[in-house]
This record gives sequence, structure tokens and C-alpha cells, in this order.
Amino acid sequence: MRAWQRMLSGRRLDLLNPTPMDIEIEDIAHGLAFVARWNGQTLGDWPYSVAEHSLLVERIFTRLQPEATKAEQLAALLHDAPEYVIGDMISPVKSAIGPGYKELDLRLTTAIHRRFGLPAALPVALKRRIKQADRISARMEAVQIAGFTETEATRYFGKPADPQWTDGLEIVLRPPVETRRDLVLRCLELMA
Repeated sequence: MRAWQRMLSGRRLDLLNPTPMDIEIEDIAHGLAFVARWNGQTLGDWPYSVAEHSLLVERIFTRLQPEATKAEQLAALLHDAPEYVIGDMISPVKSAIGPGYKELDLRLTTAIHRRFGLPAALPVALKRRIKQADRISARMEAVQIAGFTETEATRYFGKPADPQWTDGLEIVLRPPVETRRDLVLRCLELMA
């Protein structure tokens, strides 16, 4: 049984036993730029990609935690990185699949973190802050492009964020090539 995926970089990523050596930011950015959030059920002429979502989450996280280190910002940027090979599934589907999905996600996350010099397991407080930024982003997306009413968004994602965390931020729909480029550039900036 084949349990690896050939990446465009030429690497073979073993999905069951991933190693940091088989992970490249260009592969992550390419995959995430072509993975649609919300199962593609969004308004607009372009799908809203996980790459675009990742860029937004990192911006929100940095506003929530202005003293964050570049490594912490990088962790926020890469919070959904495993989805470059396992795709983005809405939470109810992840729950239905069960612990197997979480195990696969954890293995990939660990390898990705090691590849980019992050701790294999992030500190709980940092994970909480990233999740807060992720929920703020999800709420913005739900209302602005995924057809949720304010009431529904509040029920599933919480109350609207303090405007200081979201003012001037937009949900951006654009060609994957642009999002891919920006994700790579932001990663390189944070690693410099």
C-alpha cells in the first residue's frame, strides 16, 4: 500500500511517518492555495483558500499578541499547514472521522514544526491564542463569504471580535498563484 505523496518539489512525503526533510514551504503554499475553505461554498469568483485563511489568522494573531516572537507568528501562519496534503474538512466531518484524522494531523504538524524550527508541540497558551485568532477569522469568513447570518456565526464562532483586532482586515479572494506567493514570502520573512 502506498502511503506517500509526491510533491511538486520532487519530495516524497510519507503521510504515515512524515519527516521534516520531506517538507518544503513551496509545497505547503502550493497545496494550501488550492484547498478551498468551507468546502468551496463561498461567494465570489475565486475559492477562499486555506492559504488566504492562514495569512489572515497570522495577521489577527499578531494583533492579539503584539509582543509575539517571529516563531510564534510562524506557528500561527502554519496552524493549518497539514491541510496541504490532507485537505480542509469542516469540523463536523473531522469529528465523524474520529481519532485517526487527529493522529494523522498531529504527525504532519510535528514534522512541519520541526522543519521550520518550531517546538513539535506548541505551549498550551500559544495554541489557545492561535485558536482564538482562527475563530475570529472563521467568524469573519462565515458572515462575509459563507452565507451565515450574524446569529448563526455567533452561535458557532462566538461574538464579533473587538474591532481593534479586525479593523482594516478583509476577506480576500484572489488567484491561487498570488496567495501561494504571499504565503511563501511571509514564511520566509518570519524565518529570517
